[in-house]
Amino acid sequence: DSCKAKNGQYVVAEIIQQPGKHSRPAGRITEILGKHMSGELAERISIRSHELPCEWPDKVEKEAARFRHEVDTGDARGRINLRQLPLVTIDGEDARDFDDAVYCEKNAHGWKLIVAIADVSHYVGAGSAIDLEARSRGNSVYFPRRVLPMLPEVLSNKLCSLNPEVDRLCMVCELTINHHGEVKNHRFYDGIMRSAARMTYTSVAAILTGKDAGLRQRYKKVVPHLEHLYAL
Repeated sequence: DSCKAKNGQYVVAEIIQQPGKHSRPAGRITEILGKHMSGELAERISIRSHELPCEWPDKVEKEAARFRHEVDTGDARGRINLRQLPLVTIDGEDARDFDDAVYCEKNAHGWKLIVAIADVSHYVGAGSAIDLEARSRGNSVYFPRRVLPMLPEVLSNKLCSLNPEVDRLCMVCELTINHHGEVKNHRFYDGIMRSAARMTYTSVAAILTGKDAGLRQRYKKVVPHLEHLYAL
């Protein structure tokens, strides 16, 4: 009710009369957001100002409800098993989803590099309600305290996020690279992986260039592969 809004409050209003040559527009207050500007209120104002979608259509929620939070055993059939490889994700400290992982090993001719990305297409079929909603949203929107994801949370935070120590379906590019940095061979395939660690740019830099003894011990399983990545 407009009568409950007080002067100085931030509100959402619906235009009920467009402005005329000698009159201002008229509106009806539909929501009271608050009075004192805070981080939370700034987020709410941004969401309303840019008309960002923060609710899921019923069809999307029904499709998302079919997914379990962990990879089904049957989903691994026909995929190359990379679970024994210490792939790692490397992102910023405040990253909230992890969609790519890397692994590198040295050989007589140079290096073998593996880049794996979360296999979203396994779960999101073309033309499905989730697909159409994701196309409409276009991207996830990040605020300091919350995320408006492009995909439902069961996908964006679970099945399609390469979290450490859990099975995840992935699309893989395996590259053979020589000592001159030339790609001599490559192949693509469906895989299943288990991230060995969630790394940050800061921690990787400390391990490789700072030679941080504590971090090198903590991540000793992946340090050799990080050094190969750095050399490559």
